Amino acid sequence: MTADTAQSLARLAAERIDHRFKGLPPDADGLTVAELAGQRRNLFTGGFATPVLALSAERLEHNLALMETYAARHGLAFAPHGKTSMAPQLFQRQIEHGAWGITLAVPHQVRVARAFGTRRVFLANELVDTAALRWIAAELDADPDFELICYVDSVRGVELMDAALRGATRPVDVVVELAAGEGARTGVRTEAECAAVADAVAGTRTLRLVGVAGYEGEVPKADTERVTAWLRRLVALAADFDKAGRFAGLDEIVVSAGGSAWFDAVADVFAEIPELSLPVLKLLRSGAYVSHDDGHYRKLTPFNRVPEEGALEPAFRLWTQVVSRPSAEQAFVNAGKRDAAYDLDLPFAQVIRRDGAERPATGVSVTGLSDQHAWLATTPEADLEVGDWVGLGLSHPCTSFDKWQLIPVAEADGTVVDYVRTFF
Repeated sequence: MTADTAQSLARLAAERIDHRFKGLPPDADGLTVAELAGQRRNLFTGGFATPVLALSAERLEHNLALMETYAARHGLAFAPHGKTSMAPQLFQRQIEHGAWGITLAVPHQVRVARAFGTRRVFLANELVDTAALRWIAAELDADPDFELICYVDSVRGVELMDAALRGATRPVDVVVELAAGEGARTGVRTEAECAAVADAVAGTRTLRLVGVAGYEGEVPKADTERVTAWLRRLVALAADFDKAGRFAGLDEIVVSAGGSAWFDAVADVFAEIPELSLPVLKLLRSGAYVSHDDGHYRKLTPFNRVPEEGALEPAFRLWTQVVSRPSAEQAFVNAGKRDAAYDLDLPFAQVIRRDGAERPATGVSVTGLSDQHAWLATTPEADLEVGDWVGLGLSHPCTSFDKWQLIPVAEADGTVVDYVRTFF
């Protein structure tokens, strides 16, 4: 950890608890985050107010270690996508677990990462905003240890970047983004257009072409065959660029892909990369693994296809309280769209706590969300009363983190050992 990072994280620990941070004990107001963490309060008996989102300390560490091992086993550099958590404390833990750097999506996220000393950023998006480009140029000029790589996918985009960066001392490193197919998201559609974009980069002094990249999660009707075919196109593009001498003067060639659904295919295809004129940085960018989930990624994780490599564990649980039981078939808890991810799946009722005892939420299901309520359907076997705590599993980490500014990290017995600060 750099001195700048340590100082920035220390400032987080010195932040005062107050009304901004929902779910935390009201009697903790005025304490610093470090002081509250030092009290090691229990999530269930220490004054926390529902709803409260918690991360499992053990599962979080398991997921960090598993992906570190996976990347090393497959010869991959790892730049986990920071947009998932936007939590500099987790960025640092990911780097301590071997990450090459952090992937981000927009300039504000880069500013957050830089405020906490992140030295390497992969910006997995096009960037043509003049103010943001000039800020990045100033960061590069001021810090020789700062490295940033950014997507390009059009000649026009290259022209806009070049105009904004005139006068900068260091060029901005860029990779040509290959689109995942017709109708997919961003990226260049054909290899001929890729060459034209690369030519445009070569015609500037403000940009430097360092590789190729893309996102296989956007492959239309994605399956192993289609994703593998696209990844091989990406590798072939890198080889063609290298053969044409487009990477002369570099130390390495960057080839990057990898969301959270197909990183096994990325590992397999990147293992096939032929010997090029320079070493290849095979950069994986999966991000949802850090907390995993109980829905979308539980179903999609590549570890389902390669169980011998391990398994991620869902680390989030949203604790809510039954506030209304209007009938034998219905109940309401005090958390809704402002608290729980709902863009991919509704939350999942998992456990019920009453008088310190925890049991499965048998016969209880979430059928809908209002702003501040979850609608529960209950069967005759459901034993549920007003005042019970209901633990909900969530689907989609990216829209879980963003609803909570300060998240307790709790051990299995409920002891809260840390708090994770997010910046969205």
